[in-house]
Amino acid sequence: MRLILTRDVDDLGHKGDVVDVADGYARNYLVPRSFAIKATDGALRQAETMRLAREEALAAARDEAETFAQSLTGTRVVIAAHAGDEGKLFGSIGEADIAAAITKFTGIEVDPKLVVLDAPIKDIGLHEVALQPHRDVEFMVTLDVIPA
Repeated sequence: MRLILTRDVDDLGHKGDVVDVADGYARNYLVPRSFAIKATDGALRQAETMRLAREEALAAARDEAETFAQSLTGTRVVIAAHAGDEGKLFGSIGEADIAAAITKFTGIEVDPKLVVLDAPIKDIGLHEVALQPHRDVEFMVTLDVIPA
C-alpha cells in the first residue's frame, strides 16, 4: 500500500515521505495511529509541500548553526575552579559549567545540550571542547581551566 507519512517513523521515513508498505502494517498500525494517510493525488501534492517545508526548515537550522559556530570558533574561555596542589580539581567541570562559562565570557547564550564531552574535566590546563549546535555542524572551543 502506498502511504504518505504525517510524522517521522523510525526505520521508515520522515514526515511528507511517500512510502510503500505492507497492507496489514498500513491498516493496523500506521493509519489508525495517524502516522500516515493514503496516497491520493491531492495528498501527494500536500506531501510535496510538507517535504519542501521540512527541507527549508532543515536548511535554515543548519545556516543558523553555522552562524553560531562562526561566532564562537577559536574562542578561548577561562574557568576558575578549586584545585589541589597536583593540578587535580576538587570536583569536575561538566557540560552545564562549560555552557555557563561560555555564556558569561562571550555573552552568547549556549545550551548545555550543545556541549559534547567524553568525560568531565578534572584537571587544570587547556582543554579542547566540542560544541555541536546541529548534527552536521561541530566546532571546537578552547577551555582554559585555572586554579581558583
